[in-house]
Amino acid sequence: MDLSGATGSPSLTEHTRRMSDASILSTVSGMGDTVPLATINALSQRWWGTKRLDYALYCPEGLANFPTNSLPHLFHASYWESSDVIAFILRQLVRTEHAAFQGDDKDLPVFSPTQPREKWIKKRTSVKIKNVAANHRGNDVIVREGAPQSIHARFMYGPLDMVALSGERVDVHIMRDPPGGEWQQISSEVTDKNGRIAFTVPPDKALGCGMYPVKMVVRGDHTSSTLYLTIVPTKTECVVFSIDGSFTASVSVTGRDPKVRAGAVDVVRHWQELGYLIIYVTGRPDMQQQKVVSWLAQHNFPHGLVSFADGLSRDPLGHKADYLRGLIQDHALQVGAAYGSSKDIAVYSSIGLKPEQIYIVGKASKKQQANAQVLTDGYAAHLSSLSALGKSRPAKGNPQMVIPRGFFGLPGQHNALRRRRSAKRTTSFPVRVASANEGVMRSRSSSQTRPNHMSMRC
Repeated sequence: MDLSGATGSPSLTEHTRRMSDASILSTVSGMGDTVPLATINALSQRWWGTKRLDYALYCPEGLANFPTNSLPHLFHASYWESSDVIAFILRQLVRTEHAAFQGDDKDLPVFSPTQPREKWIKKRTSVKIKNVAANHRGNDVIVREGAPQSIHARFMYGPLDMVALSGERVDVHIMRDPPGGEWQQISSEVTDKNGRIAFTVPPDKALGCGMYPVKMVVRGDHTSSTLYLTIVPTKTECVVFSIDGSFTASVSVTGRDPKVRAGAVDVVRHWQELGYLIIYVTGRPDMQQQKVVSWLAQHNFPHGLVSFADGLSRDPLGHKADYLRGLIQDHALQVGAAYGSSKDIAVYSSIGLKPEQIYIVGKASKKQQANAQVLTDGYAAHLSSLSALGKSRPAKGNPQMVIPRGFFGLPGQHNALRRRRSAKRTTSFPVRVASANEGVMRSRSSSQTRPNHMSMRC
């Protein structure tokens, strides 16, 4: 472990390993008391040969004063939340590729606009958007099978939505056979004065149950917005996560990337593997969509449907409640469990969830503890409890085609590169493996780089 604060990187060097007694004993974790040194020496030569593989963990200087037995949990909480260490080594040595959606080996098609760029309908548009970046977005849509399939999006430019793309043409494309199908243009719409479009799929082109990528491309400059249109059968079971309330373990005043709570990714993956539809909700304005989704992608969160507030909201908790209530009443979704902070207890209670279905991370008052399950021991202990017999069950009736077990893709990242993001991993908290004579503790942890700009706080 690097306690100096320097960031290390994996290296494969050609020099011969040190074979001093201290060096050998330091690599075998206490085996020297029961195994002869000559045997250990022979095993080391057989395993490693003349090469040595090192991996240095970044450790802030402030952690140097912490008790040694607490460091593994702190490292896990702060820096290891995506691929396993062994998966990292495998990627370096064999470069194995894994599809973003499991069970399909077809190459994901690269999107290319079907229409060439055109002159702007309004002459002043080119002046308005000059030297400002696009920030188009649209909330993911969940629709009950047989209900109208409508999508909404907003096309803006510049920080804080300085410029709205008004009166310009936008082409709507849908991939009808994901993840390897072809993109099909199904409509061309013109934005209103606020840069918004609303489109309903015609009945003769209605989609069956599934999760369909939708890409809306501005005809004038080929910038785009992507969302998912998900068609679900009635009584589809889902699990809800409040992004700010249940995932973040820190808040950065400078706007830098917050840490992820230990085991958060594993808990989401647990519910995903049971077949539940994953829904992420936040009271953040939709102008932050790209940053938040990028943060989820960087930390390898399982793919889910994301809902943001429409602009700056005076009542972000009310937005969450209205959104979830609409899914339950209008689209017959069934919420199996919901995660968040103490602020979210009222939200989840208002949609009819029982206290045993509400899981709260962080501090909660005594009164609030009676209305929810407070995870005082963190996600690792909670995941162990969920994995116990009878604590969580597979989703009933959710077609697997509706629940793709993949991960978020990074914005702007090529599909072929995104497919090799991670190998299939197991749990990343300490797991006890029983043997005839002793229990061996092994920690399965993971690492991932992080984006540089975002503060996670509602």
